[in-house]
Amino acid sequence: MPETLQPTPGQTIGPFFHYALPYAGDSLLVPPGSAGAIRLHGTVYDGAGAPVPDALLEIRQADATGRVPQVEGSLRRDGRFTGWGRAATDASGRYAFTTVLPGGVAGAEDRGAAFFGVTIFARGLLDRLFTRAYLPGESDDFLAGLPADERASLQVVADDDGYRFDIHLQGDRETVFLRYPRHPR
Repeated sequence: MPETLQPTPGQTIGPFFHYALPYAGDSLLVPPGSAGAIRLHGTVYDGAGAPVPDALLEIRQADATGRVPQVEGSLRRDGRFTGWGRAATDASGRYAFTTVLPGGVAGAEDRGAAFFGVTIFARGLLDRLFTRAYLPGESDDFLAGLPADERASLQVVADDDGYRFDIHLQGDRETVFLRYPRHPR
C-alpha cells in the first residue's frame, strides 16, 4: 500500500510582527505619570469588525512644542523624548502608548495641525499602512478636504483613559490610509 501523504497549507500565516519586534519600553515615549504624559490607546479591527490580536503599531510625533525630535535612541529609552514608539496589540486587539500631546509643527505645509503619524503592520497586509491621528479640534487642508465620515476616521477622541484612536483596516468604517510619494507600492 502506498504511503498516505498529508495535505499542507497553501501558504504561511506570517509575518509575525507581533512576536518579533516588540521590546521593553517600546510603547513608553515618556514615563507614565511624568509631567504632560497622556495615554493614546485604541483597538485595531479587521474588515469584519473583529479585533486584530497580532497587529503592531508605530507612532511618530512632534513634542509638545511642535518640534520633531531628531535624536537617536528609541530602542533604548534613556529619558530623551524621541517622538517614536511601537506597540503590539493584545488578544483583544487593543494597543496603548504613553506619550505627550504633540504640538502643531510650525511652518509645515499643513498649517501646523497636531497629529500622531501612525504606521500599522498586521497579518494579511502585504505592506504597512500609514495614517494620521489628529487631536480633537485640529484640522488642516488635507483633513478639511475629506468627506465628514472619512474625516471622523482620523480624529482622536478624548475619553476617561486618555485619547482613543480606533483603526479599521477595511469595511464600512475603514480608516483613511495615506500613500507617501517616496513609498513604493
